[in-house]
Amino acid sequence: MLLDISREEDLAFAVAALRRGELVAFPTETVYGLGADGFNEDACRAIYAAKGRPSDNPLILHIADMSDLRDIAEEIPEAAVDLAEAFWPGPLTLVLKKRKVVSNTVSGGLDTVAVRMPDNDLARTLIRALGHPLAGPSANVSGHPSPTLAAHVAHDFGDHIAGVVDGGPCRVGVESTIVDLTTSPYAILRPGGIPRARIEALIGPVTMAGPTAADEAPKAPGMKYRHYAPEAPAYLLTGERRAERILVRLADAPRPVGMLIADETLAGLGEIEPEVFVWNMGSFAHPEDAAHRLFEGLRRMDAIGVKEIYIDAWPRVGIGEALMNRIDKLSQPWCWNKEDPS
Repeated sequence: MLLDISREEDLAFAVAALRRGELVAFPTETVYGLGADGFNEDACRAIYAAKGRPSDNPLILHIADMSDLRDIAEEIPEAAVDLAEAFWPGPLTLVLKKRKVVSNTVSGGLDTVAVRMPDNDLARTLIRALGHPLAGPSANVSGHPSPTLAAHVAHDFGDHIAGVVDGGPCRVGVESTIVDLTTSPYAILRPGGIPRARIEALIGPVTMAGPTAADEAPKAPGMKYRHYAPEAPAYLLTGERRAERILVRLADAPRPVGMLIADETLAGLGEIEPEVFVWNMGSFAHPEDAAHRLFEGLRRMDAIGVKEIYIDAWPRVGIGEALMNRIDKLSQPWCWNKEDPS
């Protein structure tokens, strides 16, 4: 059920469902979240069941006001205040020491909590009306491309959740940057909508965490398990002469085939045959456009049923770092041919 919570009756429906322990998806500026009352442990367990999410993969608590942060975080260092004042509401998640009110189900069994304030009026309206933080991982089946439209959520969950608050397309399109403020030095656990340089300008140098080992619990989403992947194998396009190489590959590629490519690559392809489907990601000069379009493009390729996907690599600058973090996780390197492996 699509909900318009600018209408009083739809807001009341969504809040009542959350208070009963049901799940309601909600929009943010990054991707849609699969929401549950963050203080209802059974409801939070239902998120894991609905998504098929490993139980040691922590959830993010979404808040509407700074006062909410003090209710769930035991320690709030000066760096947290500085970052919150600069980037909240916005695509930034902070990992802090948790209070006892935050269950182990939410924290993945750790003594920390991941929290953010979304830059979306509808999301914050829902949180305030509920009176509790919203636990909200991305509203997709685990491992699949993240949802940036209400229709994506409806496709994955249908009537298995109480409803989807429809907020239109997500503005950023990739998940939040996650900063761990419980370590020394501070660490970025996942690149996202706030580039590393802007964070370091406020709190000094931070490390970039690597993947979590198989026998360790991740401190934040996106660190351990398979993420973002479409149904078809996706191959990463790197190096020079990409259009030329694609044309050679297309001679033997299974049909239909999909491409998520930049303006610059597309310009060299000429006329596109009917069984080749192109999702234009914009110019290499504007990675923010590619980030906004990535997940919708992957879902469109799934809907078409392509057999292979070719996806451009982007400069790892600014939000391009977050974009390539997602593309790296969903794709595999492609050796073009034995004579030219670059």
